[in-house]
Amino acid sequence: MPSFQTDQLRTFLAVLDHGTFEAAAQQLHVTPSAISQRIKAMEGSAGQVLLQRTTPILPTPAGTIVHRLARQLRQLEADAATELGLAVSGPNTLTVVVNADSLATWFLDALELLPGSGQPGVEVIREDEQHSVDLLRSGIVMAAVTATEQPVQGCSSTPLGAMTYRGVASAAFMAKWFPQGFSAEALNAAPSLNYDRCDTLQSNFTAAITGKPLTGPRHFLPDTLQLAEAVSRGVGWGLMPEAHCRAGLAAQTLVELVPGHRTHIPLYWQRWKIQSAALDLLSTAVRQAAALALP
Repeated sequence: MPSFQTDQLRTFLAVLDHGTFEAAAQQLHVTPSAISQRIKAMEGSAGQVLLQRTTPILPTPAGTIVHRLARQLRQLEADAATELGLAVSGPNTLTVVVNADSLATWFLDALELLPGSGQPGVEVIREDEQHSVDLLRSGIVMAAVTATEQPVQGCSSTPLGAMTYRGVASAAFMAKWFPQGFSAEALNAAPSLNYDRCDTLQSNFTAAITGKPLTGPRHFLPDTLQLAEAVSRGVGWGLMPEAHCRAGLAAQTLVELVPGHRTHIPLYWQRWKIQSAALDLLSTAVRQAAALALP
């Protein structure tokens, strides 16, 4: 196991946070040459290259492991300073990744449960629940709302419940595209609304109902609330979180394509396995909010 000095890890983090040796040098009040020497010493200790000298500088696969270590050390130092009543040196932010639908429905409830003072800030990165573990594995984030149950190495995984979706469209859309009622042929001719190209909800729904792949035209709207608005306006059909379509279904402005059919996406909270009071506090808030919102 290579032995990295605290100053080296801080330097490594500064380089990745700021993207260049020169910017890291300004932030740490040293020369770019000193930054370069520290990184070379780390790479010599590790026996391999840790940083890609690109613009911006990026970690190599080995560098992602060191990146995670450096971020964990910074969080532990921030927690200790908070407990000692000392000023935290440098940024004190918990970085997490959350899928768009959770962010639009229940995750803000978790942030609302956090104390108003004396705690670090929370930076939320939005990413599809099927891909969020990649950011966790890289060390960029400390925790993730993810659809992956298997914990990333160095992390724990806790079930949160499941997001429930319904396949819906506006009443006018149904009259236009399904005049004879629902059918597999009509579904694959009608335009669908998708969050982005990573969104597989609509294609999985189509395959489950018809046994065939989705072939109709697709619209992509990378915003949960705007996608719901587009469904309501009859731009296309789509799967909406139950919380977003319940009122429209009750008012009959929205119609279920297949009444009674539900799509459930299990969610998990993965986080670093370190003794961090701040991360423990956020994890408790996330579990409490999810318990109220997710079945």
